[in-house]
Amino acid sequence: MAAPIPFLFFCFAAPASAQVKQPDVLTYLERDDNDTLDPAWVQDTFSWNIIANLYEGLIGIQGESLTEFEPRLSVQAPSRRNGLISKDGLSYTFPIRQGVRFHSGGELSPQDVKYSLLRQMFVNCSRSSFLTESILGTQVSCDEKGDLKPGLFRLAESAVQIRKGAVVIRLAKPFAPFLSILANSAPVLSKAWCVAHGEWDGGEASLQKAAGARKQDSYLHSHADGTGPFALERWGAREIVFLRNERYWRAPARLQRVVIKAVPELNVRRLMLQNGDADVMAASIVELPQVQDIPGVRVIEGLQPLLRNPLLFFNFKINPEANSDIGSGKLDGRGIPPGFFADIDVRRAFAHAVDYPTYIREVLRGRGRPASGFIPPGLIGYSKEGLNYRFDPALAAAHFKKAFAGKLWQTGFHFTILINSGSAWRPALVQIIKDTVESINPKFKIDVRAVQWSTFLDQAQKGAIPLYIQGEGADYPDTHAFARAFLHSMGSFQKRMGYSNTAADSLIEKASAETDPQKRENLYRRLQRLAHDDIPFIPVVEPDGDILRVQRSWVQGYKFNPVFPAAPSGSYYYDLWKEEPK
Repeated sequence: MAAPIPFLFFCFAAPASAQVKQPDVLTYLERDDNDTLDPAWVQDTFSWNIIANLYEGLIGIQGESLTEFEPRLSVQAPSRRNGLISKDGLSYTFPIRQGVRFHSGGELSPQDVKYSLLRQMFVNCSRSSFLTESILGTQVSCDEKGDLKPGLFRLAESAVQIRKGAVVIRLAKPFAPFLSILANSAPVLSKAWCVAHGEWDGGEASLQKAAGARKQDSYLHSHADGTGPFALERWGAREIVFLRNERYWRAPARLQRVVIKAVPELNVRRLMLQNGDADVMAASIVELPQVQDIPGVRVIEGLQPLLRNPLLFFNFKINPEANSDIGSGKLDGRGIPPGFFADIDVRRAFAHAVDYPTYIREVLRGRGRPASGFIPPGLIGYSKEGLNYRFDPALAAAHFKKAFAGKLWQTGFHFTILINSGSAWRPALVQIIKDTVESINPKFKIDVRAVQWSTFLDQAQKGAIPLYIQGEGADYPDTHAFARAFLHSMGSFQKRMGYSNTAADSLIEKASAETDPQKRENLYRRLQRLAHDDIPFIPVVEPDGDILRVQRSWVQGYKFNPVFPAAPSGSYYYDLWKEEPK
């Protein structure tokens, strides 16, 4: 897919009179905390952004492209032209770069690459990996009980081979997005460093224990040892500090340090940026009036990452264990049962209870349209119209009356929607939904509770959030990334939400293996219609540049890529330096 051309709008304030503060240190202000540093456990773009600056993969995405790749730890990016992709499209050869050192001092070897790929496919039962499907031909590496699938490790050992200083990967089937997956979500770790700190030793005998370990028990949860341009100096709940890698194989970065702070309060972020105590801050179109016209600050609009945001995911099997967010856990007016959203009339009612026009007008400031399906524009299967839901409180009421054979309307319900603290748009969206639903029937009650980002993700992982509001950025620029995550029973969202539809699974698997573009288009259009009719989630809007890039005018070198993690507010810090424009 060709990279979309962003429409850039620059809001310049009056020139700042102060000189550049701390020219070798860049400070970025995020809304909330980082969830984890372990690549096998990452489930959010902010954490992937951290990892992208500490670690490197075999290849990287070239500049602002979506389809061109550049060598990183492989000395060449495989292509048919250079002979590193086999004629049948199944074997990829990566000659490993020599003389590269990890932050801990050890030298990179092909064994480190193989270890990293296998760890990503098995630790945490591959829930955070996109490699398992393409290399092993299976969605996840464990069964429903968390036990490793028999024979899978040996298959992986055979699929990832070391030959004369190169790593050769043999796919289970042709998979067009494979290089994109490697570029975005396959960081290379030091095997020796991992083993020395109690991590998986690389053998089959110890793999089951590693696959079922808890995130917090991983040494990599709060430590890192990559080959990237920055090393981890400090990791804390509210602050992360990177230190320049002086032995970086390309050339050392211009910045000496990067400081990432979690600052939920918009006014505090704004003041720090205005005073020059920060250089870049997270902000959305909701906050534009508060961040424009700050002296010495540049606001860049119109940079639209490849994503779907926001979506409302219905939890079909809410985890009731110690879960106050479902109240009594029964359909008695004081809570909801775990299978509350398994009733399709409940889902249909909520689909028509979202005031899409108000959200677009008042929250997005008119920059968006109701989402027509879950596939973003520019990808195969996208539908511009015809798949959106209509705001209709009367129709919503009619479906609420039908739900649970009429009992719901008589008894009412009460549950809590969880949101992350510091979010600009989630509170507004939830309030819009709450106001409409509660106006339909006074027996309907929705509470709202804000928690830290890491807590929000942990609750989602446990399947404890009844109505899960989240967006999804492209892990790689292909429709399959969204189809698998959103709809497949083994995908990252539905593993938590409990939705399982064999027809959806079949369409997704057929589309991923289909090489004919028109046939693939037809399969995805059928999948779009299935999702629209069954409503496992609600795509709310299709935003038009709702995320801002807000930085001091002295920050130089930023390059926007629609699939780089956390873009456009998140950065690849190797590209940046601080200098007042001339």
